[in-house]
Amino acid sequence: MNVGAFLITFREALEAAIIVAIIIVYLRRTGREKQIKDVWTGVGLSVLVSIVLGAVILKLYGGLAEKELFEGIASYLAVIVLTSMIYWMATKGKNLKAEIERKVGEAISSIALIVFTFVVVFREGLETVLFLTPFATQDLGGTLAGLLLGSISALILAYLIYGVGMRINLRTFFYYSSILLVLVAAGLAGYGTHELIEWAEEEGMHLGFIEEPAYDLGIPKDSVFHHKGAIGSIFAVLFGYSVKMEWGRVLVQFGYLLVALYLVLRAYKKEPSLAPQSSRLKSKS
Repeated sequence: MNVGAFLITFREALEAAIIVAIIIVYLRRTGREKQIKDVWTGVGLSVLVSIVLGAVILKLYGGLAEKELFEGIASYLAVIVLTSMIYWMATKGKNLKAEIERKVGEAISSIALIVFTFVVVFREGLETVLFLTPFATQDLGGTLAGLLLGSISALILAYLIYGVGMRINLRTFFYYSSILLVLVAAGLAGYGTHELIEWAEEEGMHLGFIEEPAYDLGIPKDSVFHHKGAIGSIFAVLFGYSVKMEWGRVLVQFGYLLVALYLVLRAYKKEPSLAPQSSRLKSKS
């Protein structure tokens, strides 16, 4: 199983499940139970479109001649979207419940509610597809396993929160998961840089010191501590570990890590209470 795929899917699926739960709870509280079926219609359509989109991207990848260029661009795109999602949740997530209820209150007709649910859930599905694409190009089976397990785990947690009424400080959860995802994103940034350097070399480009090796640990490929080995691959996904790196990869990966960690920690530090009023959610309001 790809650990990075699991973490990303779990985070995105949990956000989607929370959004759907907030919508359903609000509809019940306002006497609009009949429209719950419209919510599930929007959810079903968003999941279907996300699956089709993922299949199309993988199909296009299989027919590409310059796979390094695709993987590099896909990794960078995933890092950009992942970073924006993490930072948005850190700065705006505390108002998520109120904003969703306001939008649902305005969506009176069935079509409007279906469209709204589709858009908010598909956003999470689109982000998941973009995030998992770099992982899927490296390890499709492990990525699909992480996708499945992450989705199931997120749905179970969402049910415990809204179905059973278990109390959990979601703001604190998102704080620590954001730190983990920053590490994953840093690894993706480094991997994307490595692929772009390889593509440039194949095209006959000379990048100077950027393509020169920064270090080489000398660990053989058959070792479990190699970045493709049983143990090393886990650290490779979580922390961007590699037995050797070019200077360009080192600068991008660790530069991103320092900047992103600083921004996320600063954003959460501005809210010392971690918004307990919005993060302790119950199944009934």
